[in-house]
Order: sequence, then structure tokens, then C-alpha cells
Amino acid sequence: MNTNSSGMMALAPNTSNKRETVCIFGTGDFGRALGHKMIQCGYPVVYGSRSTQISNLIPKDAEVLSHAEAAQKAAIIIIAIQRQHYNFLTPLAEILHGKVVVDISNNLKLNQYPESNAEYLAQLLPGTRVVKAFNTVSAWALQSGALDASRQVFVCGDDMDAKQMVMNIVRALGLTPLDQGSLLAAQEIENYPLQLFPMWKFPVFLSLGLTVFFFFYCLALDVIYTYVYENKNFSFFIAITIPNRICPVMALILLGLVYLPGVLAAIIQLYRGTKYHRFPDWLDKWMLCRKQLGLIALAFASLHAVFTLASPLRSFVKWRTGKAIISQALNNKTEPLDTTSAWLSDSYLALGILGFFFFVLVGITSLPSVSNSVNWREFRFVQSKLGYLTLILCTAHTLVYGGKWFLSPSAYRWYLPNIYMLSLVVPCAVLVVKFVLIFPCVDKPLTQIRQGWERNPKHSE
Repeated sequence: MNTNSSGMMALAPNTSNKRETVCIFGTGDFGRALGHKMIQCGYPVVYGSRSTQISNLIPKDAEVLSHAEAAQKAAIIIIAIQRQHYNFLTPLAEILHGKVVVDISNNLKLNQYPESNAEYLAQLLPGTRVVKAFNTVSAWALQSGALDASRQVFVCGDDMDAKQMVMNIVRALGLTPLDQGSLLAAQEIENYPLQLFPMWKFPVFLSLGLTVFFFFYCLALDVIYTYVYENKNFSFFIAITIPNRICPVMALILLGLVYLPGVLAAIIQLYRGTKYHRFPDWLDKWMLCRKQLGLIALAFASLHAVFTLASPLRSFVKWRTGKAIISQALNNKTEPLDTTSAWLSDSYLALGILGFFFFVLVGITSLPSVSNSVNWREFRFVQSKLGYLTLILCTAHTLVYGGKWFLSPSAYRWYLPNIYMLSLVVPCAVLVVKFVLIFPCVDKPLTQIRQGWERNPKHSE
């Protein structure tokens, strides 16, 4: 009984509060979707339009009036039209004076105009309180519900009260407002929806470039070389064998590139004796995209696991196994088990399984939904300590598998090293440098520098 009473008491304030009327200029897709969502959340909505004829597309509980009449009925005006049509607002300047005007427009390309659309609107209507909001949310997201899309809404404006009113509306719609400061941030907010995976460009292009290079490298050594010198047609290697060599190589190299900028940053800080100097731009950008490099590396490692599991189904593997059995039968001789090879094979598989397990664990903790539920120390432990453990296991996995070829002349076709040898350069270099950095004589001054100590304070100014 008490539970029901408390529940009714909790609902009472929300049901009794009357929300302010909101005016929307524009009856396009976004204007209609936003109005429909607001009506669902208890806001009276009035549309300002050139045509006051009610359409079936307009939410049934909304009014449709002329621009002037609609503006007079609300203190908050949402401009759901494009910048090139803002001129109709000039005759309404007196009616809109003192009101909160919310600009939700976007452009077709980055930095399309010298100033942001919101700043242009503020110049056009100097007596209004302009706020930029809702441009990062799509009409589909509003119609589908906040749980099916991004919940974040960037908000900026020069008037704090106006900004707070808009942020209250954002919260009422079940979205999360993010205050980005003054109206000067509007340009960046308007550019945000136009960016196509900005932090993924370098990792993706680097991965594609290395993949193409290693593909032709393997094609030359495994297909072209054997056809020219051994007269064997192994062109079918292109389907499974070559990809299954490229994927682990890419995974290991990219994983090494995730931790390489960290050791480079440590070396630079030790050399400078301070942490207050900016890193070079290339290193800053490299460090910012480490998460993306790691996730792409995990994708390659996952493909390698799938290709490996599918290998026993290949006709080539079945043929090679059957040939070995027939050879033993014809020779009437059974080859004894080579325990050394068995140990190497099992060790290789065990290291690969453990490496892939920790790889997945590190990848999962980089997801926002997981990283937000752990504190900074836990996140750093997983990403650093377990990350380096993953790099060690994956490097050992490759060494056990391909280490026997380092001193084998047959492995150097056309005097070129095997692809697995190339994959070990970056991770081995990272691990060697990291091993040196954990020595107390090096780690202690590095820790002091990262805590604010400077070798020569006068040079850091």
C-alpha cells in the first residue's frame, strides 16, 4: 500500500506541471518528428508555416498557424529550415525579440560558410537569444526512440538561461544534453555530423595499405615463385592460404603500433626531462587513434581464428593428409611421433588461444559501455598491463610458429624473408624498449617526470 502511494506521489509533480508551448518553424521531416516527440512528452506544439492548411503528416495535436501568429504563442522558437531560407525571419524580428531561437540546421559540407548558421541567425535577429541544438540528432532517431540511436545532443549559446531552457527540453525528450559553451562552438557542432569516422581514417588507410603490400608480397613468394621455379599452380592459395597469412601478420603489426607511440612518448619525455612540452603533431594524432588501431587488429585476429578453424575443410589439406598416409602405406613404414614438433605445435596453439582471449578482453574494455563502468585505474590496468601481456603472447605465438624458418635458406625465396619475419619487427622493438623502460633506473625518473618533476624548469616556460 505504501509502495503504491509513494509511486503516485512520485508521478504527481510530472503530471501536474504544465510545459511551455514550443513553436517550430518548418514542417519538413525533422520538424514533424521533433514536434511529434515533444507532444508525446507533454509539450504543446504550434507550427509556423507559409501554408496554414493542416496536412495528414502534421501531428494531429499540433496547431498550424502563420509564422507571426505561431511565434506570438511561444517563448521558444525552433528553426527547422535551411540557412538559405532564413530571410523570411527578418520581418519577424520585432515579434521574436527576447525569445529563445533554437537553430537546428546543418550544412552540406564542412565549413561551408565563414560563420556558423547559428551565428548568422544571431546577426540576422540581434534581439533574440540564439541557441544551437538538435542538429546531431536525426528524424529517424526521434521517430525510432532514443534507445535506438545516439542520446547525446550538443548545445551551445551565449545566454545561460536560454541554454538551460533548451537543455531542459532535451532531457524531457529522453536525450542527454552536452553543454559545449558559447555560440562560438556552433561551427564545430555543425561540422560534427558531416565528419565520416574522423579518427578512423589513418588506421583504415594504414591497414589497407599494409594489407595490399602483404598480399602482393605473399602472391610473389607463394604463387608466382612456385609457378616459375617449381612449375606448380598454387593460385588457389589466394582464397584461404594467403589471407590466413596476412591476417595474423596485420593483427600483430597493428597491435605493436598501438603500444609503439607510448614508448616513443616515454623516450621523448626522458630526453626533454619534462612533461610540459607538447609532443609532435604526428605523435599526438597517432596516440589519439590507438583505440581504432587496436580494434582493427582485433578484427584481423578474429579473421585469422575463423580461417584457421576452416582449414581442415580445404581440399588441399585433405589431399596433403591423404598423400602422407598413402606414402606410409606404400613404404610399409609408420613414421614415429616427433615429440619436439608436437610440443612446438601445442605451444603455438596454446599461445595463440591465450593471446586471442586477452586480445578480445582488451577490445571489450575499450567499448564505451564497458569503459564507463570501470574506474581509471582498472581501465589502465586492462589496457596497459593486459595489453602488453597480449602483445607478448601474440609475439611468442608467431615466434614459435615461424622461428624455425629464420635460419632456413629455403625460407628466403628471391632472397626475401618470410612474411612472419616481417611481422615481428614492430612488436619485438616495442617489447625490447618497454623492457628497458621498466628498469628502476629508467622507470623512477620517468615516473617523477609524469608527476610534474622537471630536469630543467627554465626550459619548460
